[in-house]
Amino acid sequence: MSENIMLNETARAGAPNNGILLRTEKLCKSFGPTRANINIDFSLRSGEIHGLVGENGSGKSTLLYQISGVYQSDSGEMYFRGDRYAPSSPLDAYANSIGFVVQELGVISALPLGVNVFLGRMSEYVKFGIFNKKKMYADIRALAAKWGIENLRLGSLAGNMSVETRKLIELLRALAIDPELLILDEITQALSHNNRERLHDIVRKHKEIGKTVLLITHDLEEVVELADRITVFRDGEVVGTVNTGEIKVDDLKHMMVGRTIEGDYYRADNAPSRGDDIALEVRNLTVGNEVDNVSFDVYAGEILGFCGLSDSGIHTIGRALYGLDKDATGTVVLAKKGIKVNSSHVALRNMMAYVPKERDGEGLMIQTDIRENFCLPAYNDLKGPFGYLPPQKLDAAANVCRELFSVRCRDVFQRVVQLSGGNKQKINLGRWVAKDLNVLILDCPTRGVDVGVKAYIYQLMKELKNKGMAIILISDELTEVLGMADRIFIVKNGKVAKEIRRGADFSEEAVIEVMI
Repeated sequence: MSENIMLNETARAGAPNNGILLRTEKLCKSFGPTRANINIDFSLRSGEIHGLVGENGSGKSTLLYQISGVYQSDSGEMYFRGDRYAPSSPLDAYANSIGFVVQELGVISALPLGVNVFLGRMSEYVKFGIFNKKKMYADIRALAAKWGIENLRLGSLAGNMSVETRKLIELLRALAIDPELLILDEITQALSHNNRERLHDIVRKHKEIGKTVLLITHDLEEVVELADRITVFRDGEVVGTVNTGEIKVDDLKHMMVGRTIEGDYYRADNAPSRGDDIALEVRNLTVGNEVDNVSFDVYAGEILGFCGLSDSGIHTIGRALYGLDKDATGTVVLAKKGIKVNSSHVALRNMMAYVPKERDGEGLMIQTDIRENFCLPAYNDLKGPFGYLPPQKLDAAANVCRELFSVRCRDVFQRVVQLSGGNKQKINLGRWVAKDLNVLILDCPTRGVDVGVKAYIYQLMKELKNKGMAIILISDELTEVLGMADRIFIVKNGKVAKEIRRGADFSEEAVIEVMI
């Protein structure tokens, strides 16, 4: 009798499953004609860190949603602790000690951070009809201290907080149930260096105490470093499961895409290069307590990078440069025309664009179709007489962008919310670079995208640089900034702590030394 058959029989009998905590058998899920997951046979061992990798749209997140009860499977079976497991909602997953953090933001913006941590469990703090907020907040602070998560303003509305802070709240919510299985879907790319290291410590600690972690990530170096085993998905199917010590990053890439992808996406040159003309002049930029008196010039044909820890202010700088932060003081001037950028409308009218870190909440209208998202920044260019927008013109423009940026979709009338993260990001970036721009601000442009889309975005950045566009690259990934920038500004406590130019000193060690 084979090992697989033995496992099946013990699972159906409800007996211990020989170290297997969760197992799926022929699990399937479709959305209309799209088969998201096809006959998924997959297992998680107790006390292991298990990596799950694959291109955008390969079916990784769909499996997470089936395990967590967000989606119900069309067919197939799941077993947890040897018993049949078929969650009808996320509350069922929580009741089975399965905690999870999804790729897209899973907080309610109109509620305080603290309430989001215990969402669905508020009754635990109600006695005789009185809600004990003080005790709830004390429990949250104790939980945060236990896992090394600091500086959370629990009374602040979640919608006013950064993507990173909201992700940490989702992580705390998952940790609050003391999960036997912790599932993390693309959380690390929302975190800065210090919080990423903190997350790694949490993952390792779970393994040390005999708990299981399922880590879904596009950071292949990260998964090779952390995981014991890695399962690879492609086109909705399991390609294979490998032991980490027996696989290299380039081998994983080949398994993911079915072809060889070269490991070096980044620039091959080791020296800074730029044009002679200043594209953007920034003087004494200050935003409350977040950004303090930042000044710099960025040149045509230059990629200027910004990096820093979670509270450094780099993401606030991006918003302020585009005129989105009303509390900002100082000046941001498009040098060629001498135009002061004091609003996003001025920036848009004068060949400047901003791609925010929070793609779904700030960058895209995810409930509308691809056509509307591609065409929105170009409405003024597409208008006919009396402001009329000819539908044929919109269709043609959207289809050109769809082909140009290789967006995988049914047609341009498909809703953006139905697309994978990589295809969303192609639209988020492509709708701007299809225009004639002088300055492009990119905040974490490759967050939540796979190796193929990353390579595509980096190649696009190189082409735009060579055409003379000034690019400001803000990123939580040091390898990305080091790989693409001509200069790096390391920001600490809202101030530029050091500038490093592309060359011998361009290393993670040199940047981290200043950041920390």
